[in-house]
Amino acid sequence: MSTQSNPTDRAEVRKLATAIEEALTGEVQTRFRDQTPLPLYGPTPPVPQPGVPPMSQPATDIGRAAIYCGLATVPPGLIAIGVMLASEHANPTIIGLICAAPAALAVPILAVARLLRGAAPPPEHHHHYEGPVYQDQRHVRSSTRGVWAKTNNQQ
Repeated sequence: MSTQSNPTDRAEVRKLATAIEEALTGEVQTRFRDQTPLPLYGPTPPVPQPGVPPMSQPATDIGRAAIYCGLATVPPGLIAIGVMLASEHANPTIIGLICAAPAALAVPILAVARLLRGAAPPPEHHHHYEGPVYQDQRHVRSSTRGVWAKTNNQQ
């Protein structure tokens, strides 16, 4: 091996040493602002805006309603916790009863609503015919299978 080094190796070492010194002194550029003017007409590139990302109006309304409904449950819960702690009745059984109360009230209400919905009498059908009428009340089983099917009911 020769003791002489290649001149390109020295240049690379100097570049590396300079880069290390710049990094240690903090003189490295960390941002860049493009100062080129935007075109006066035509399509302009989209620019990300601060804040909430763009959404449709219904999506925004549903999101806000969900947030407000979630926040509305916090004060009653805090009040219930305060009452239980103040009365020294913070019992797991009582906490379970309080948490199960909405479900215990909702289940019978839904059952009664379903009963009332199904309690309506069947509608009356009155058919008035003039002339000869043929009624075929046979039930023909269909053996149609598949995603797309064509039914051709003929006698």
